[in-house]
Amino acid sequence: MTRALITNDDGIGSPGLYALAHAALDAGLDVVIAAPAEEASGSSAAITGTNTIAVTGHTDASTIKVEKRELAEVPGVPAFSVRAAPGLIALLAAHGAFGTPPDLVLSGINRGANLGRVILHSGTVGAALTGGVNDACGLAVSLDVGLNPEAHHWETAAAIVRDLIPVLLEHQHGTVFNLNVPNVPPGTAVEVREATLAPFGIVQTTMTEPVEGDVRLTVRELPEEPIEGSDAALLAAGYATVTNVVAVQESATAVFVGRRRDRGSLHVETSAPALGA
Repeated sequence: MTRALITNDDGIGSPGLYALAHAALDAGLDVVIAAPAEEASGSSAAITGTNTIAVTGHTDASTIKVEKRELAEVPGVPAFSVRAAPGLIALLAAHGAFGTPPDLVLSGINRGANLGRVILHSGTVGAALTGGVNDACGLAVSLDVGLNPEAHHWETAAAIVRDLIPVLLEHQHGTVFNLNVPNVPPGTAVEVREATLAPFGIVQTTMTEPVEGDVRLTVRELPEEPIEGSDAALLAAGYATVTNVVAVQESATAVFVGRRRDRGSLHVETSAPALGA
């Protein structure tokens, strides 16, 4: 049976997490839940505990607090509250921290869309990508609730996840999809379109003004029309969007492109700095 880790960046108490777990169970997957003890939005693929210290062999953060939980919303499913970012949770799962390593990392359902190249900063996407680089398939799921939603239609996204899981499992290990779903009531017909990544998302964090000892940030909607065929454009038109995304990898363009064949490298002579420099 296909083993699935369910995680998120909104935390162990998020209704979106429970909806995603039920979608995985309905798809016949062997499910384990491991999610941050508190919200970890914007954590990307960070391997940090909640004290924000990187987990390496050279810090005092090499022990992560894990608490086994019984979730009434998903009875009978093993669940863990973890004091760590979702990327680290996916990494821990790959090394067997929560039982058999997962074949599939399902991350979400996020409260708010994750669109464009700025998914680089998303903890939801970061967990899925971390699963991918550890030889699992990954699916990041987000619900486009906007800034002031009247309701959160988690089941709409969950229904699409159930249909998309078999498609994802047809791909090779390491494949990661990013899925965004419009916040429409269950039963609404929603077409899923494959999309490119927009240069930005539908909102942008900007600095409004520096103040004494602080930098003030604000979130605003982008004024420009999104690029046709992009995830931002298609989601705005009412479609669910899916994009096959990849983690960091080397570029097809060589660093020393255009240099002579005998100068395909860079030689630098180094010397010790002068005393007092």
